[in-house]
Amino acid sequence: MTVALDPNFGQMLARMVTDLPGPRARAMAGDLARFEMPTSNVLGRGDIPIPWQAARGSNVMDLDGNIYVDMWAASSVAAVGHSNPEVAAAISAQASTLMHTLGALNPSEPRVELLKKLAELAPGDLSVSHIINTGAEAVETAYKTARIYTKRPGFLAFEGGFHGKLGGALTLTSKNYYRQDFLPLLPEVYHYPYAYCYRCPYEKEYPACDVFCARFIAGRLDNPDSGLPKMAGLIVEPVIGHGGWIVPPADFLRELRRITQERGILLLADEIITGFGRTGKWFACQHSDVVPDILIVAKAMASGFPVSACITTPAIAAAWGPAQHTSTFLGNPLGSAAALASIHILERDHLVQRSAEIGARMMDAFRQMYARYPLIGDVRGLGSMTGFEIVADRKTKEPAAKLALQMRDEAAKRGVLATNVGGMYGNVFKISPPLVITDAQLDFALQVLDESVWTVQQTV
Repeated sequence: MTVALDPNFGQMLARMVTDLPGPRARAMAGDLARFEMPTSNVLGRGDIPIPWQAARGSNVMDLDGNIYVDMWAASSVAAVGHSNPEVAAAISAQASTLMHTLGALNPSEPRVELLKKLAELAPGDLSVSHIINTGAEAVETAYKTARIYTKRPGFLAFEGGFHGKLGGALTLTSKNYYRQDFLPLLPEVYHYPYAYCYRCPYEKEYPACDVFCARFIAGRLDNPDSGLPKMAGLIVEPVIGHGGWIVPPADFLRELRRITQERGILLLADEIITGFGRTGKWFACQHSDVVPDILIVAKAMASGFPVSACITTPAIAAAWGPAQHTSTFLGNPLGSAAALASIHILERDHLVQRSAEIGARMMDAFRQMYARYPLIGDVRGLGSMTGFEIVADRKTKEPAAKLALQMRDEAAKRGVLATNVGGMYGNVFKISPPLVITDAQLDFALQVLDESVWTVQQTV
């Protein structure tokens, strides 16, 4: 469906023309309930989703014609903006000449160019990639790579970690809601507490704790009676995403690197959310000067087209045999062309630096909100991956998920999409706008978030 758009669409402020949800949204909800699996939408939890009909830059237009400022980039994807004209043109040009090749047998030039670009961008000796379509596929590839290289059965992961919902990826993910109906999953995967300093499960304080959460893992690995198998790998998000935008101390990742290197365990950095500039560097592990053995990327890699990669060293990659792990759409030409275009824009327009700049502005605004609103229990962020946690009481830190959802709805009514509310307790505002957001749009969105928190604060 073609939509007539304002020439400034993409850089506009909000324009709301209906109540939420609008009449067309309600009608679409009826069709979804009838024709779509319940797992594919949020109707089952009582929400009516906001259906989109157009998006560009940092604007979204819903099916009823309401225009929003987007503060989550459709799950941290649209780094160079929604429907970026250059990315769209690259996809169109590629589709008109070569849309598909059979992955293992018919490589294409865009695929090879993307492989070279990833080798250039990735830190250290990470220079060999496997390009697929989704983050979960990249996690599956990384998991299998660690297993085939080390010939070991065990894996370590973290509580609050999310790595996808496919078989191996789901095993590495900790959220019980996603796992419980499919147990048993793959064997010999063990989850330990992350460096969630605001809610430390060990009831310690950083830095006096000397990253006890990491050292605890080392103790378990070295205990001959721990019951643990030999470990192939440890997978970690340098900043926890789905679990609540949890930013660990920089020495947490450095300690994990030391622990894994000393024991011959591969360190896998899941940068599906944090990669390609979201944290103010190309990859979040660079904030700790850590080079993992395997780097997993997706989401913002192409700013909207599904493509992902597992990047490792030549020595580790050599453990694979020819065509031992392939798929029909491996190294898809369209995805490769889209990723190359998106990465070019990130570089040319200095959007990684822009991420750090807008992140600093958001953190300043959220700290000011913290000083005014007792419902905000914690403010945290790295680059433009910022957020705040809603609590019923700052002293007890009791999560207030329902109040967080009320704030989300207040923001949407005012024309700001801050819909990525979640975390382990469902009470964290996870903000990650397109990196092309204008100063005017950002100021507007921050004011709306302030008003939304204020509105809910008055009710308690």
